[in-house]
Amino acid sequence: MLGQGTPLARCWLRRPAIHLARFFWPAGRRRSLEECPAPPGAIRHACAERRTLSLVVKKVLIGTCSWTDPTLLESGWYPDNIAKKADERLRFYAERFNLVENDASYYALPDPKQAQLWVERTPKDFTMNFKAFATITTHPTDPKRLPKDLRASLPEEVAAKKRVYPKDLTKEIIDEIHARFWVALEPLRKAGKLGAILLQYPDWFTISWRNKAEIIRARELLPDDRLAVEFRNALWMEERNRDETLAFLRDNGLTYVAVDEPQGFPSSIPPVDAVTAPLAVVRFHGRNAENWKKPGLTAAERFDYSYKKSELEEWLPKIKRMEEASEEIHLLMNNCYGDKAVNNARELSELLARA
Repeated sequence: MLGQGTPLARCWLRRPAIHLARFFWPAGRRRSLEECPAPPGAIRHACAERRTLSLVVKKVLIGTCSWTDPTLLESGWYPDNIAKKADERLRFYAERFNLVENDASYYALPDPKQAQLWVERTPKDFTMNFKAFATITTHPTDPKRLPKDLRASLPEEVAAKKRVYPKDLTKEIIDEIHARFWVALEPLRKAGKLGAILLQYPDWFTISWRNKAEIIRARELLPDDRLAVEFRNALWMEERNRDETLAFLRDNGLTYVAVDEPQGFPSSIPPVDAVTAPLAVVRFHGRNAENWKKPGLTAAERFDYSYKKSELEEWLPKIKRMEEASEEIHLLMNNCYGDKAVNNARELSELLARA
């Protein structure tokens, strides 16, 4: 049994009411644990007034979905004297891009001490997005990746499994996982460097009232932060379901993640430039259809693709429309094989500067 001294208990004591999660704070403004919430009505009134009276400065942030991928380190993009130094790598990256997505948080819960180092190693205006831990988005995880005390609380037969799904865990443990994930990001939240939390749902996560409830639960357990939802099942964005999906995200204060990816698979999401929140997000996965679903490949091999200039130019009018409909837009290259993502991110930045 998890005691009252756990992060979950401490965290919930200091969180604002759940329903406040549906409210958007202005772009670039992330609430901190140190902020004392006023009564709900007062918060809504003050925030609405602030958004009405303040001049919204739109921001276009461009980066990649990794700065530590082994194939990137081997590509020669980092100078030899930097490639093997964790602190210098991030500083080098952050001198060239103002945004990065941290995907390591999908495989293991972030650590607050490490989060503080990310704050210290990046410029004041740098933004870091995080991919939600696997369990948060109904993916399986190796129980060995759970914190030691949570792993010790698992039934013996569950702890012995190689892949543990949320259905194998108690509600208390799942809530604790959400709480620790949320608390770990506080250094970035406090520094104003926390961008969005990516909720990337699996192929089998189809459109249904039950799965909508799952998304809303994540919204409630990760209050205040900007959440961006990426689907991997085409049914969500089929023409017959598209309006329903986008309305659901809009009504619950969630960002729709637009994607560029191989088409023709049950998981393929069409490249729709929809905006459902003040923050808009586009993730470019590459167009390597041959490797997209081939078994036995690494993630880097599936994303092994270099965008042609003409393919990036296809997105310029879409990005323009998304920029006009949002307060901030994140453009992320996930074709993280070698230096392809960083090169395409630079090329896209140059194209937008000239557009």
